[in-house]
Amino acid sequence: MAAKRRPTAADVAQVAGVGLATVDRVLNGRAPVRKETVDRVKEAAEQLGYHALPLIRRRVSARIANVRLGFVLQKQADPFYQNVATALRREFSSRLEVSGKLEIVFVDEISARSLGKKILEVGTRTDAVACVAIEHPLVVEAIDELNLQRKSVFTLLSGISASGVTGYIGLDSRKVGRTGAFIISRMAPAKGKIATLVGSHRYRGQEVSEIGFRSFFREIGDEARLLETIVNLDDPEVAREVTTILLDRHVDLAAIYDAGGGRDGIIEAIRTHSSGQRPIVVCNDLTGATRSALIDGIITCVLCLPVEAFARAVIDEMIASITGLRAVAPNRTLPFNVVFPENLPA
Repeated sequence: MAAKRRPTAADVAQVAGVGLATVDRVLNGRAPVRKETVDRVKEAAEQLGYHALPLIRRRVSARIANVRLGFVLQKQADPFYQNVATALRREFSSRLEVSGKLEIVFVDEISARSLGKKILEVGTRTDAVACVAIEHPLVVEAIDELNLQRKSVFTLLSGISASGVTGYIGLDSRKVGRTGAFIISRMAPAKGKIATLVGSHRYRGQEVSEIGFRSFFREIGDEARLLETIVNLDDPEVAREVTTILLDRHVDLAAIYDAGGGRDGIIEAIRTHSSGQRPIVVCNDLTGATRSALIDGIITCVLCLPVEAFARAVIDEMIASITGLRAVAPNRTLPFNVVFPENLPA
């Protein structure tokens, strides 16, 4: 009688419904694997009597305890930042390799002093901190102070020039701006003004998006259509006021590109304006308000951070900086989603 074949890692992968590389990561700890995935691999190994089952069980039980991760986000009332906070909590709770807690704080007063103070406070009492920061000497000073304390500091969505920054995680802002310009150049009327809004020029990400947007129109010889950039402080009420002024002053307004926040105010201004003007509008972030506005035809397109993938990348890099199991990526950019009404995710 032929001897019974010994189960292989490929058999475990097939039963668990994962790739062979995932089984390898579980066995060798080469990269973080979500808890539910590890559980499936362990159950498959148990079912098959896989010879490396004791090693898998050790991987399951070998957790780094009491890890403290800190986050400084902005605008607590902004649905986008609430979505990010939810995704970060969910991602951290799913991790097998660490246990501990997250501290997430929001800063509504976006001044350099208040932001720098909060980053320093949160960073001092955690093992690693990630923040959405503006470019300012007081913020740089806070981050460099944490670096002296041997704390890892990551910038999210908008980088800054501090030497103490461990890494940046977010989008390629230049590509975002040029993509917005490409869409508007193809969809907006051939004549008429084009408005650009930013939250603040202190956000390097927004500034680079604006530069990319303008450089595209400069290249195609259509820069004369661009109005002076307007700052809306990432505030919906300010954004509503400036958008209303734009609609009042420019009956030929062809398009609006919002490189920052305040999108709810833009939507409200266009929806309620007496002229009924419908310029092409490209903005950031898929929220309840932008989803409704896409469906209603108030805005044209949303350039979106993939929030779940972003949270996964952030937790990956912060854990790596604490455990030292691999080198931290100094610049981790993610592909962004381009969402029209026709491809709205469920």
